[in-house]
Amino acid sequence: MGNYKGKIRLVIKNYPYKYRDYSHIAAEASLAAMDQGKYWEMHDMLIRKSPRLDRENLIKYAKEIGLDVKVFTEALDKMKHSAIIERDKKLAVDLDLYNTPTYFINGRKVIGNRSYEYLKKIIEEELRNVKK
Repeated sequence: MGNYKGKIRLVIKNYPYKYRDYSHIAAEASLAAMDQGKYWEMHDMLIRKSPRLDRENLIKYAKEIGLDVKVFTEALDKMKHSAIIERDKKLAVDLDLYNTPTYFINGRKVIGNRSYEYLKKIIEEELRNVKK
């Protein structure tokens, strides 16, 4: 993203995998961390610690990354971001998504984990095609 400052925008949507026990609460955790300005720290922690994503561990991770644990725990327990997550899930269904991650780069669908170089190539192509 740093190489394209002011040229591209990253929008993240949640699509908890329906066959994973803790995917919804993990999405809640990432958004609760976002409320405190630490989305990426929680994101990276969830990736590293998967599949240990139960409530107890999520609270431990929140403490490790320096979140206000009381505020974080209240958000989890009240499912504060459930409406956002459900909205994102509906969007994924409407877009016929079946795999995460899925990227859209100017409408070009890219499914699955891809290298930086692969994504960079598409971004560069799309930037060249932008009407000035």
